[in-house]
Amino acid sequence: MTTERLETFADGVFAIAATLLILNVGLQGGGSIAHQLVNGWVAYAAYAVSFLTIGIMWVNHHAILEQLGRADRPFLLLNVCFLLCVAFMPFPTRVLADHLRGDGGRAAAVFYGLAMLVTAVFFNVIWQYGRRRLLREDADRRTVLAISRSFAPGVTLYLVATLVALVSAAASAALYAAIAVFYVSSGERFVR
Repeated sequence: MTTERLETFADGVFAIAATLLILNVGLQGGGSIAHQLVNGWVAYAAYAVSFLTIGIMWVNHHAILEQLGRADRPFLLLNVCFLLCVAFMPFPTRVLADHLRGDGGRAAAVFYGLAMLVTAVFFNVIWQYGRRRLLREDADRRTVLAISRSFAPGVTLYLVATLVALVSAAASAALYAAIAVFYVSSGERFVR
């Protein structure tokens, strides 16, 4: 089977997950609206980091599918697991935004990190499965190598950021943001 139906389904999941993130942003607490807007910076930051992360995954998912000639049932099921993780992202984003500055900050940062770590694992699994079994015959070997190189540090980066959360929620959240910026800024370098 071709990858077109999978791509259409995945686009819908990515779009809905990215849209649901904005529901996590709202006015909370007391005081003036101006005070609440300024005090909501954590929710804005969590939204931006998670939206960027979903966007990066969407771009990379398309890069994967461009290299594949077909999709088989195991690949489709692996993608369902991956997309389950993507659709879940608004929840840990909300937990992190709501609790980063409180007593539950470390637990919230660990929870967010574990969600990202599982997502990164599934992303690597779908790529490795696709690369080994479903590549187009005319797939550009440089692009295949570049995708493999770009995905390689993801699991480790999220694992480190999650472990940092055990000590400091703020440092961990900063690392999650840095990972998103790293992937936004490094994508082209890996392809070259």
